[in-house]
Parts: sequence; structure tokens; C-alpha cells
Amino acid sequence: MRIVTFYSHLNGLEFLKVHQRALWTEIRNVITSLNAKACRTKVSEEIRTSGKPLYSPIDMNTAMKRAFAKHGWSQRRTSYWVTSDAKLIRKTLHMPPDQQKSEIEAAGLEPIYSYNQTDFVKNRVAVEVQFGKYSFVAYDLFVKHLAFYVGDVIDVGVEILPMKELQAEMSSGVSYYEGSFTTSSARVAVYPLFRLSLSELHPSRATGAGWTTEGIIDHTRTAQRTKLQLRKTL
Repeated sequence: MRIVTFYSHLNGLEFLKVHQRALWTEIRNVITSLNAKACRTKVSEEIRTSGKPLYSPIDMNTAMKRAFAKHGWSQRRTSYWVTSDAKLIRKTLHMPPDQQKSEIEAAGLEPIYSYNQTDFVKNRVAVEVQFGKYSFVAYDLFVKHLAFYVGDVIDVGVEILPMKELQAEMSSGVSYYEGSFTTSSARVAVYPLFRLSLSELHPSRATGAGWTTEGIIDHTRTAQRTKLQLRKTL
């Protein structure tokens, strides 16, 4: 598997290179170690491609999970309680789960248990591998990563997507890197984000970009401001 290109929002990649260089190396090693051809196990049942062997999103996700686990990455879940009163939710948002539940019950409302879970987390970096439907990308960006960032669990989120050329060899409906910019409006994300695109079909056209001291300083200042603004708003 190859890294083809990337999009670094609020200097997400630059943050990794400076503050989490070892994790950035691990992410690259996980991706390049995967044999995508071994995941070409799905036989198409669609009319226009009937009988054609395709890359299996399930098998690719399983291979990713095993590879990340070898480096100590694991799933992370954040649990919380919600209710029908939006104003009360803003008050309880940053409380521990038990306190959230007590506050909701004290207000005479019914507490509803919920949670967010992300694929891989290690040392305040979250990675989501997305070989699912288009809508799942937006959910990753604006629910999963954002919840972990606002909750001060992570400093940067990484979203891994297939390029169109790889997606074309998968079942229909799978999200892809080029299309995700218009479907999920990634440029308005308010936390450091780094998107990677993958392909098995062509050599890498871009495996990294240079970073500057000015970029890191700008990232740090902007990230601190946005996190404070988010907490005040919520």
C-alpha cells in the first residue's frame, strides 16, 4: 500500500513531524507494510462488474487493525450522558459521566447513555481508517475527531482514505479522498487534521511535505485559540 498525497489542515502533519515524529513513522510503516493485493478477495455482484474481483473493505480494515495493534495503537471510547435539554447538555458537556447523569436526573429529565469510539489512538493522536460510505467521513471529522479534541484526549486527528483510482476497484459507495473535500467540507474543521490518501496502483506522488518553524508556531497558537473558543461555545 502506498501513500499518494495528503491534506494538512491547521498544520496537522507538521505537528506530527515535530511533536510526534515516532508516531508519524509508525503510521507510514503500517501503511507501506500492507499487501493490498491480498485483500482483493471480494467478487462483485453488481450488474456492470459482475464476477470481477474487488478489494474488500472488510479485509483491508482487518489488515489495518492488525498492523496498528502491533505498534500499540488501540480503540478508544468516550462515554457520556445526554438528554432532551440542549442548555443542560452544554452545562454537563465537560463533566465526568457519573456527574453528567446525576445533573440530568436532578433536573427531572431522563439520562440517555451514549459514546464515541475511534479506530486507533496512541499518545494523543487519533487515526480513523475509512473504507466505508461517503457519510462516514463527515461523521469521523465532525463527531469522532472533534469530540476527542474538545475533550482534550487528542491533539491531532488523522483520516485515511483511498484515492479514486483505488476506490474504483472496490464496491460502489465507498468514500474516496478527492470527493471528500466537497462532501464533508474538511476545510472548516476547527482542529488539527491530517488526511492521507492510499493507492496500490501507482507509485507515490507525494509522501510528505516540508514544515517550517513559522508553521508550527501558527498551528500551536491557532489550535489553542480554537479549543478555548469551542469550550466556551459548548
